[in-house]
Amino acid sequence: MVITVYGPGCARCHETERVVRNVLAELQHDADLRKVTDYQAMAAAGVLATPAVSIDGVIKLSGRIPKPDEVKAWLH
Repeated sequence: MVITVYGPGCARCHETERVVRNVLAELQHDADLRKVTDYQAMAAAGVLATPAVSIDGVIKLSGRIPKPDEVKAWLH
C-alpha cells in the first residue's frame, strides 16, 4: 500500500503528514508513506486543493486535514 501526502510544505500539509504517520505507527501498519511537493506532480495526480491524501493512487481527501478516524477507516 502506498499512501501519498500532497502539499507544498505549508503547516496544514505538515499536520496532515503527522496525522497519517501517527495512525500508521498506532496501527503498526507498514504502508509506504510518500510526500509530494511538486505542483506538476500534484496536478498530474488530480489534486485540486492541498493538503491531499491518496492511497494507491486514489484521492481520499483534499483541501483539509484528515481526522485520525478517517485515516484508520481508509486502512481497513
